Amino acid sequence: MSAQKLIIGMPAGSLANPNRGGNLIRLLEKAGFRTSGYEAGGPSTFTTVNFLFGWDGRPQEFGAQLGIGELDVAIAGDDWIKERLLELKLEYNTEIQLEKVLSLHRGGVSLVGIIRDPDYSSTEEFLKQLCRTKEVITVVTEMPYLALNWIQNALKKIGGSEKFSRFSVQKYKTPPRIKQGILIYETWGKTEAKIKNGSADIGLEITQSGSSIRNYGLTITETVLESETCIYINPAIKKDAKKTELLRMFLLNLYGVVNAENKVMVIFNIANEKVEEIEKFLSDNELFADEPTKNVGKYFTEFSIQVDEDDKKHPLAMVRYELAKRGAANIDTIPIDSSIQNINVLNI
Repeated sequence: MSAQKLIIGMPAGSLANPNRGGNLIRLLEKAGFRTSGYEAGGPSTFTTVNFLFGWDGRPQEFGAQLGIGELDVAIAGDDWIKERLLELKLEYNTEIQLEKVLSLHRGGVSLVGIIRDPDYSSTEEFLKQLCRTKEVITVVTEMPYLALNWIQNALKKIGGSEKFSRFSVQKYKTPPRIKQGILIYETWGKTEAKIKNGSADIGLEITQSGSSIRNYGLTITETVLESETCIYINPAIKKDAKKTELLRMFLLNLYGVVNAENKVMVIFNIANEKVEEIEKFLSDNELFADEPTKNVGKYFTEFSIQVDEDDKKHPLAMVRYELAKRGAANIDTIPIDSSIQNINVLNI
C-alpha cells in the first residue's frame, strides 16, 4: 500500500447500507469520493480518486486501529470510539488520544441510564441505596466500558468508590468473577427487557427516541452520552505533511456536503430601480452574509441567495413569495450539493 494514500476506516453495518445510516455512500459520492464494493460488504475502493484507501471494518474496532496507526482516519460514532478508548485505559492501562475533526450530522443516538424503580430520578440517588444494601452492583449494556466509567464516576460523587473499587466485565449471566464491586454484563441488546425483568440493577441503553424504554415502563436516570457519526483521526498523522494535506482535502469536501444539506440556492432577477428595496429586504432578514451575490445588467440585476429549507424563521416558501411581491422574476430554486465558505472552516 502506498504511503501517499490516506487509509480510511469504512464502517460496516447500517452505515454501509445505502438505505440506512444517513446514507454515507451518497455523502461520500457528493463529496467527490465515489465508492465501489462498500454497499456489498467490501472490499471497498474509491473509484474517482487514487489517494484514498478504504479499510473495511467495524466501528467497534476503529478506536484501537487508529491508536496503533493501522488507520489514518475512521468514520465512526462517538460511542464506539470512546468505548474502545475506555477499554484500553481501564483494562490495559493504556491511554490513547484521538481527535474528532468533523461531525457528519447523522447517526445520532443517546446513551441513557435506566432502572425499574420510578422512585429515583437520578443515578446517584439510586446508587446510594444500592451501596447500603448490596455488595455487587450489576449493570447490563452493549457498551460495557462506557457503563463502567459512568458508574465509577457516579460512585465517586457519593463516596462509594472504595467499597466498589473492583470491577469485572463479562458476558451476560456468566458466573461472577468478583464478590464485591461493579459487575458489568455485556449483552447483545434488549437491555430494557433485562432491566424490566430484574436481571440487573441498572442499565446503560442506546436509544434514538426513548420510545422502547417508555413502553417497558422504565425510568431514565440521566443521559450519559450523546453520540453521532463523526470523523476521527490519530493526531500523529499531522507529523506527516503529505498525509495531512490529503486529510485536509478529504475533510473540506465532506464538510461542504454536510454544510449544504437542506440548503438551496434561490436565483432571481429584479429591475434595477427596485434593487435597493430588495437589498433592504435581504439585509433585514439576514439572507446573505457579507454582501449579496449579484450580476448587474443594463436594466436588470440577477441575485443569488442561499436559503436553509429548515429555517422556521424564514421559510423558503415565504422568502420566494416576499421576493415576488417586491418585483422579483424568474425565481429559480436550485439544490446545493456542496457549500464551502473557505479553507478556514477546518481546524486541521
